Amino acid sequence: MASDIRLWAPRADDSPVGSIDAAVSVFGRVDAACTRFNPLSPLMRANAEPHLWHEVPETLFRALQEAHRAYDVTRGLFDPRVFGDLVNLGYDRSLPFETGNVVAPKNDEARRPLGGWRPQFRSGPPWMINLGGVPIDLGGIGKGLAARWAADHLNGLLDAFLIDAGGDCVCRGEGPDGGGWRVGVEDPGGATSPLAVLELRDVACATSSIRLRRWQSGERRVHHLIDPRTGEPGGSGLLAVTVVADDPAHAEVLTKALFLSGREGICSSAKAYGAAALWVDTSGAMTETGSLAPYVIWRRP
Repeated sequence: MASDIRLWAPRADDSPVGSIDAAVSVFGRVDAACTRFNPLSPLMRANAEPHLWHEVPETLFRALQEAHRAYDVTRGLFDPRVFGDLVNLGYDRSLPFETGNVVAPKNDEARRPLGGWRPQFRSGPPWMINLGGVPIDLGGIGKGLAARWAADHLNGLLDAFLIDAGGDCVCRGEGPDGGGWRVGVEDPGGATSPLAVLELRDVACATSSIRLRRWQSGERRVHHLIDPRTGEPGGSGLLAVTVVADDPAHAEVLTKALFLSGREGICSSAKAYGAAALWVDTSGAMTETGSLAPYVIWRRP
């Protein structure tokens, strides 16, 4: 996932170590099943023949189901079938893309219109999927799902914990200072101090940003947040979007959908989704919805 995974549990001394290890191991299991950067992963084996049925681990089966739900909820604005678009732009490996300083050749292969997405499922065991004819990338929801499933291991075991998966966070109970957990909203312009600080309890948050995953593709600078309607980097006028929601995967999907609405459309999109959201545009201006206000305890002057 090209991210550090951190777990804080201030009152975990009496908790079974095995259960905490099981929560942490979720991330490795999701990565192994759902990565597109390992040609031997279950996802990439399915991607090689996306029109056929494949037996897969339950983790991939569930992830694909959740990705399809997100596709429906966002009316196709979240669409994992941007796999080919990312590869055509040169994003065909993980590191060193995280550095934001990569030159990659552009593949000028013509893009095939996507149409509606109808993957198929046969519950198992064995767990069977058919991708619906087009390879997919689960990077837009995978960390959020891993954070959700890791939290499921800890709910009822710990009364307070924070899981941070590269900016996708699950916050449960009280933080170490009392009240909620304090989470800084990163400045996509690169400043070391946050734009705002959120206090979160029993909710999740996620951020989509183009600060890191940017590179030179052919003659232009591009980023990884692809608009499935065009096959091109989207979000005109925006640098980053943060969303607070009940579930980390839902928050992660909403950040993508809102970002792809662009600066001109994000206000109406956030209202339509009822999202507690904050975004930063290319001028550096920060805007937030009214429903985010209860979580904000500090804003940069």
